[in-house]
Amino acid sequence: MRNDPTFWLLARAGGLTAYVMLTLSVLAGLVLKARPFRALKPAAVTDLHRVLALLGLGALAMHGIALVLDTTVEVSPLGLLVPGLVSYRPVWTALGVLAAEMMVLVYASFSVRKRIKVKNWRRLHWATYGIFAAATVHGIAGGTDTSRPWAFAVYVAAVAAVAAATAWRALVPPATARARRPLRESGGQPA
Repeated sequence: MRNDPTFWLLARAGGLTAYVMLTLSVLAGLVLKARPFRALKPAAVTDLHRVLALLGLGALAMHGIALVLDTTVEVSPLGLLVPGLVSYRPVWTALGVLAAEMMVLVYASFSVRKRIKVKNWRRLHWATYGIFAAATVHGIAGGTDTSRPWAFAVYVAAVAAVAAATAWRALVPPATARARRPLRESGGQPA
């Protein structure tokens, strides 16, 4: 009797979907900070950022549950929580477990932002770059679809988009600062 590939397919689809949602959430967070488009309302971008992160966590849950239910690779429920317990590509799988746990932590921090102080919350949010990097390495080195051109293109596009948005944030002042600059340069008088 042949094994049913349903859970293996769900695990792969869940993992890639979680990665795409993480990428989009990171990009939304960068757009929120850099404000490259004046027409975007910060509240709407914040909501989008949070929804994308939540969708990513949902896809991540599907990825994990499908891996536990699948028979292709032995993954225990504890293996989803403790890095290093999965024997399949253990280093890369452990990196994925750590990235997932950090994703949950950063998402949960939204609800305690005022209690932990905004400054600490922002520091915690910097971990998102590490989460994105760890998820990228996990997917490339631990994923079974990486050898397929379409899957590798997903990782390349995600890294390129996050790198470009990060560079924009670092090098170009936010739109609000750009709008005020002419007033400062002219001694406070509109040009």
